[in-house]
Amino acid sequence: MKKLLIGNEAFARGLYEAGCSIVSSYPGTPSTEITEFVAKYCDGDYFEKAKLENGLVTLEQTALNTVYAEWAPNEKVALETALGASIAGARSFCGMKHVGLNVAADPLYTASYTGVNGGLVIAVADDSGMHSSQNEQDSRHHAIASKVPMLEPSDSHECKEFVKLAFSLSEQFDTPVIVRLSTRVAHSQSIVDICERKNVPLKEYVKNPQKYVMMPAFAKLRHVFVEERTQKLIKYAEKSSLNVVEDNNTEIGVITNGISYQYAKDALGDNVSYLKLGIVNPLPVQLLLDFAEKHKTIYVLEELDGIIEQHCKSIGIDCKGKEIFGYIGELSQNIIREKLADVINNSNQITACESELNNDTVSLTVRESRLTVKSNDDAKTHANVVGRPPVMCAGCPHRGVFYVLSKNKVQVSGDIGCYTLGAGAPLFAMDTTICMGASISALHGMNKANPQNESKTVAVIGDSTFIHSGINSLINVAYNATNSTVLILDNSITGMTGHQQNPTTGKNLKGEPANKIDLVALCKAVGIERVRVVDPYNLEETENAIKEELAISSPSVIISRRPCALLKYVKHNAPFSINDNCKSCKACLKIGCPAISVDNELTIDNGQCTIDNNSKPRVKINNTQCVGCGVCKGLCKFGAIEG
Repeated sequence: MKKLLIGNEAFARGLYEAGCSIVSSYPGTPSTEITEFVAKYCDGDYFEKAKLENGLVTLEQTALNTVYAEWAPNEKVALETALGASIAGARSFCGMKHVGLNVAADPLYTASYTGVNGGLVIAVADDSGMHSSQNEQDSRHHAIASKVPMLEPSDSHECKEFVKLAFSLSEQFDTPVIVRLSTRVAHSQSIVDICERKNVPLKEYVKNPQKYVMMPAFAKLRHVFVEERTQKLIKYAEKSSLNVVEDNNTEIGVITNGISYQYAKDALGDNVSYLKLGIVNPLPVQLLLDFAEKHKTIYVLEELDGIIEQHCKSIGIDCKGKEIFGYIGELSQNIIREKLADVINNSNQITACESELNNDTVSLTVRESRLTVKSNDDAKTHANVVGRPPVMCAGCPHRGVFYVLSKNKVQVSGDIGCYTLGAGAPLFAMDTTICMGASISALHGMNKANPQNESKTVAVIGDSTFIHSGINSLINVAYNATNSTVLILDNSITGMTGHQQNPTTGKNLKGEPANKIDLVALCKAVGIERVRVVDPYNLEETENAIKEELAISSPSVIISRRPCALLKYVKHNAPFSINDNCKSCKACLKIGCPAISVDNELTIDNGQCTIDNNSKPRVKINNTQCVGCGVCKGLCKFGAIEG
């Protein structure tokens, strides 16, 4: 059977078909859907459905014949869980985005030494173009440094098949295997062949301290093993079917990988030859030399860093790459055409591509899995579209907090989450955003450096991010004593990545009952004596709490608690409206709610709409967006907002 799947769903299908039994991940775009899709294969479950009795969650173990999946508190914990399952003999998986691999680097580098028992596959999704990330980062560097093999699919079909092969390679070479995705591969669709699951029995665990206990004496011996394994993997890469040569008898050869291969095929067609690398670490040597010898000119097309290019040059291949395409952002069909048109046109090898560039009605579709190139008319149209930067949703519980912080000119050490949007107009209520969990640590450092600023600075962090990596930072505040004020924005869900459960929600990945972390008790347990809870819809309560905690000489935590406005179970009030008391003072616009706007009067005559620029602007509330949170009502001094 064939199905049209996005790359992440195909990846999940590959995990299922390969007999993967244990999945532990942390959500991060563009990798999140892998774990969400694989959770749908948990009908039999490695554990029976969780039961909550007398405040305790009980689990009963069953056979390893389907998939158990979970959200872990962070990527480090997730990978350690997957590695433990692997050592116990199960095929296991851990998924994350590129910055998550930084968090998981600690166990990754040692897992390279210990190797595996059951196969261990790690997915890392890089975000070229920073669609939803704080940096552009090439995860191939982690694979190289940890000396772990890395595969890179170029479409959904390869996502599924590469996963299945990755488990075999993991067990054959006694190593974790990383599969690298990109935003485009993870979220674009192509045809996938659906196969049956291979039920892989649990491998026997044999006690072996020399393999799994990485004290110096044993680790030294395992390092020798790692180097020998790398040489074996290079030999494998030389002849592996994952590295594909498409020889079109041309003078120009293109060496590429992943989504860059799809862009190149769409832009250049069969007018050049290709070497598509499915194994991006370790890279082959002789295969590359043989390909280069057959072609007069070699181009290397890869997103982000020039890792393949530098490897080619190190083995004596004269090639061109980053000096043409650069290191920033995504590649595309149009970029490749633009950069290579003059060079390749001299040999009359892209006539077909040029004819399509001159014909605005034609779009290139070389194969089902490739993206369609926009016409020139499309590009002109898009240039005139008004930008729509992301904003906090109408009724977002974080809005009131950031309004109070902005109003009181408080310096804010921020964190990663949808609340990072508090940095934008009109609130401008965030001073720093570094990485997950860094808000509290950074605030502690700021206050150590400048204690006089303690009464003017706070940290903000979401409930999920606090669990991810904020707890240790809060322990540091309590232990090393700064008068730091921390705001935990508890919206009862992991909002940024699409409403995943976390240890504070009382539910697991499948929505079953789970032990719920009590944030108040947790904060007090790590040494914070002053902990209070406020409703962010109540601006007065929120403002008083922030002022009071900033004024005292003690570390404190304010938990701003109200569920995300988009959660299905949240019941909203009737939308508000503007009455005739409105003076157009625009005070209500200061909170930046997308449901509130201001317009000049419009007149319609014979179907023509005219804006009266001389009329007094009128404030409006969009009743399809407004959720009746009432935050704006507290800002109006004239009683013009009613509901």
